[in-house]
Amino acid sequence: MSKKFPRLFSPLQIRSRTLRNRIVFGAHTANMAVEGLPTERHAAYYAERARGGAGMIVVEPMPVHAAAVLTRGNFRHSDDSVIPHFKKVVHAIQEHGAIAIQQLYHVGAHGDSDNSFHPHWSPSGLPSYHDSDGSHPMTEEEIWETIDGFVQAARRCKAAGFDGVEVWAAYLGMVDQFWTPWSNRREDQWGGSLQNRTRMSRQILKLIREACGPDFIVGLAVSDEPDHSVALQRAELAEVIKLHDDLGLIDYVTCGSGGYLDFYKIMPTFLYPEKLGADLASALKAVVKNAVVIAESHIRTPENAEIVLGEGAADLVSIVRGQIADPYLARKASEDRADDIRGCISCNQMCWGRRSRDYWISCLVNPSVGRESEWNGDRFEKSQTPKRVFVIGGGPAGLEAARVAAERGHSVSLAEASNRLGGNFLLAGMQPRRAQILDLIQWYERQLEKLGVDVRLNSYVEAEDIDRTKVDVVVLATGSYAPETGFQKALPALDSMTGIEKGGVFPIEAVMAKQARPGNRVLLLDEGGGWRGCGTAWKLAEVGHQVTIVTPDPFVGKELIRTAADGPIRRILRALGVKWITDVSVLEWHGNGATLQDHNTGESSFVEADTLVTATTNSPADWLMPGLRDSGVTTFQIGDCAAPRQAPYAFYEGRKAGLEI
Repeated sequence: MSKKFPRLFSPLQIRSRTLRNRIVFGAHTANMAVEGLPTERHAAYYAERARGGAGMIVVEPMPVHAAAVLTRGNFRHSDDSVIPHFKKVVHAIQEHGAIAIQQLYHVGAHGDSDNSFHPHWSPSGLPSYHDSDGSHPMTEEEIWETIDGFVQAARRCKAAGFDGVEVWAAYLGMVDQFWTPWSNRREDQWGGSLQNRTRMSRQILKLIREACGPDFIVGLAVSDEPDHSVALQRAELAEVIKLHDDLGLIDYVTCGSGGYLDFYKIMPTFLYPEKLGADLASALKAVVKNAVVIAESHIRTPENAEIVLGEGAADLVSIVRGQIADPYLARKASEDRADDIRGCISCNQMCWGRRSRDYWISCLVNPSVGRESEWNGDRFEKSQTPKRVFVIGGGPAGLEAARVAAERGHSVSLAEASNRLGGNFLLAGMQPRRAQILDLIQWYERQLEKLGVDVRLNSYVEAEDIDRTKVDVVVLATGSYAPETGFQKALPALDSMTGIEKGGVFPIEAVMAKQARPGNRVLLLDEGGGWRGCGTAWKLAEVGHQVTIVTPDPFVGKELIRTAADGPIRRILRALGVKWITDVSVLEWHGNGATLQDHNTGESSFVEADTLVTATTNSPADWLMPGLRDSGVTTFQIGDCAAPRQAPYAFYEGRKAGLEI
């Protein structure tokens, strides 16, 4: 039993099932199905979190009807052929001691025609907030068809061996649309009074209980959108939940945040406070008498979870991204090894970021996510032939390669040219609210020390410095650098920026590393549309610079839309006085300002500035590779020195190299 987290590791009974702890791995769309069927990838993904100690696992949502299909990787709806495949997933969870639940969902108006090829159904025919389409008001027959879809899906779950189901009534989806007067404008028995608006959900839950029996767990998932007055507010939602609880229809209720009206809070990034779901959980816990309450949303760590439980805000906590980042979070916390937990950095780049592009999810800091069946998760087999491994570069790729190689029993040395580990990733951690990156780098420092890796800082290496008699394998992970040409992808005919020789032009790396002192008026050229530009603009504005972002993109933060961070960062930048000019590039730098070219009209204009900061594409720092290739030593070239990209691919190639050595 954990001394540090006593509440978190106390058991809890729901119906006839006993959860070994209070940690839930909540529902989220992993998007891994092939032709609508769960695969070995699914089973291994959930098995890893069950093996890691989670008390209850809620498998990703099952659409209950053709109109509910939302992603390419959704499970088949209305088809018993899923049952034998789900038995494998259930077995993978239960054999490692976790309770297995599946979420059932219908998005109502917010469908996706590209995937469903079905008209969107809703209570009153409002537009979709997922795509640009509309919906039609459901007929009585369609309402009952949808109710039956939930019941039949639950029956399949029971047949597959699941311990229960969770009915999705969150994010202003179908069930929530019926509850909410703004989206339910019906004048028949399905609209108007609270009894009428909850008729659908009460029928779904009642009929599931009748179909699946008294021992089957039936939960409900809800969410909080306090910033939108048309959504149900906490008191109204509490009234709805109390009604269902008083009737004995639910065994638990999960409390998330955000919804289709406030999509950014569904998967809150580091821009938001932690423990977002705790306030709603507390409000619902005050009114329920029978149901267990689960707090979800941005509860990243065991410390967060213990606080929520200690405050009496919830009975259970759902840690989703935290257990994606480290599937052994629960086990490590139960052994009071919280310092060994690889922390989620709330970036959304590969979990929601890949899912938003309709791929199966992964994780920036844990590239085994989604590859558990290929890479054996976070468990490393010792090498039969230990080698002497020399890693050059202490950024993400080098750190992960060194860690994994050492875990596998190799003798590892790591040389870093600077006085700190982290590479350019360290600079990202110095941007506002991104200190979770610094926490991750410190985690690597602790792990490398425990594994006995010989870390050498301030150690610049040339190819001739490597003694082949003492090294079997070299891992080149020297990162990337900003070219001094100022080349812009949007102006391909210009190999270098006109006027760059006049000075006052610095890459964002130089600014974040405090190697350059920008003037008061800063023009920031952002060709990436990500955190390199936006985070640096935020940092500069925060310390008093007048910042204007110029970008060839149609809006600021284009690449951040996939992580649900673009809207919030634009609001933050505007509040700090940051201005921006879109659809432009820098035609010429004059030393006291820049001539911008509008890509829509071809017209040019002059903007005054003291300094030009560039967030353009880097070049690989690969100059050691020819010498290493000629030396004959086995060499892996990974991360940005192979090709400058975002951080996930550096971690991935570090893990891959460590496994292949």
